[in-house]
Amino acid sequence: MLLRSYSEKDLKEILALFYDAVHLVAAKDYSPAQLDAWAPRLPDEERWRNSLSAHYALVAEEGGKIVGFGDIDGTGYLDRLYAAGVGGALADALEKYAFERGAEKISTYASLTAKPFFEERGYVAEARRSVERRGERLTNFSMTKYF
Repeated sequence: MLLRSYSEKDLKEILALFYDAVHLVAAKDYSPAQLDAWAPRLPDEERWRNSLSAHYALVAEEGGKIVGFGDIDGTGYLDRLYAAGVGGALADALEKYAFERGAEKISTYASLTAKPFFEERGYVAEARRSVERRGERLTNFSMTKYF
């Protein structure tokens, strides 16, 4: 596996991975309508491009194919982490980046599906949340990992 910096040329492949991850992996925890609201077939590419470019974003490649991605901002907010079996390596690299820049903690909003992954990494669920996406209510958790 190769971890490398995100490039704008990765966007289409990342969006496809995101859609598949949400619709396949999270399907056990969310309804089809919630999945469509979370990851629509036609995402706002400009919003994604701007967000990924503003953060420290990494992609994981295996055999020339992107199998995961994640991004974090300078404050330690882990915005996204979607990966097929390489989530730990991506999370390690993103957490290290934040720690080296003086962050005292990492915060994220974890889905029902991702919550156990983050708990295994030492994150603590601080609040259960209900957020609205495109008219649908989705449950997630505000989670924090302290250094």
